[in-house]
Amino acid sequence: MRPLPLAPELDRTALIGYPVAQRLLHATAAPVQIYVRANPADIAAVAAVLPATADPAAPQNVSVADPITALTARADASVAFQELFLALGAVALLVGGVGIANVMVIAVLERRGEIGLRRALGARRLHVAAQFACEAVVLSGCGGVAGRSSAGSPTTVYAAAPALGTRSSRCRCCWPRRASPLLVGAVAGLYPALRAARLVPAEALRLS
Repeated sequence: MRPLPLAPELDRTALIGYPVAQRLLHATAAPVQIYVRANPADIAAVAAVLPATADPAAPQNVSVADPITALTARADASVAFQELFLALGAVALLVGGVGIANVMVIAVLERRGEIGLRRALGARRLHVAAQFACEAVVLSGCGGVAGRSSAGSPTTVYAAAPALGTRSSRCRCCWPRRASPLLVGAVAGLYPALRAARLVPAEALRLS
């Protein structure tokens, strides 16, 4: 038979006719479970008459189960878990971005002499900003690769689209887990890069 999402146990069941079961397997008991396929719009009406139809002598002993309810509950639970992982991933990206920004701000403070010397030798603000922005992106990318490797997840790097960064090939359902660490690094390194670019050469050399 075709796969039945509403009754997956049937895919692992051998079905035979009741007369054959009596003749070959000496079956004497009555069926204990009946599968009924009905129009979705008529489910409530069918469920109301099933007990009396299945066992007219004792309809109160018949239990009617609607697999659609279970599938709906499973789908709702799946959506809830995805939203939870989405929130956790967003928090992880935020914490990682704050950490990268903090590291880069400290790097700017510690390398004021280098920045001042480069500016004095002719480097423009754009050059200084690009340097620190690239360092933040590289730092974030290395952290993303190291994190995937330590978690045992295969890592894919897109050569044709470096801005996409790295992602785990095992998780395709949550945006934060597929989000680019390179993009996070670029955003987190924006403020330190601008701060480094705004340093006055003479003041940077004096404070170094």
